[in-house]
Amino acid sequence: MKSIIKICNMKNMNDISRVRKAISNNEGVIACQINPEKGEANIVYDEHFILLDEIIESIEDLGYTIL
Repeated sequence: MKSIIKICNMKNMNDISRVRKAISNNEGVIACQINPEKGEANIVYDEHFILLDEIIESIEDLGYTIL
């Protein structure tokens, strides 16, 4: 499954690194690409291991807002 999520309040490279790490640490995530200009993350994952809601929760736990 491939999803694009909009992430607010990513301001610098440290924020991008934190979000990428939070996404990648989830079992079942195959790929993650973050576009800081658009504030979006393109995520490829296996729905048998993880749901999009769980990925979103791992980002929100860091204090970022998902639209």
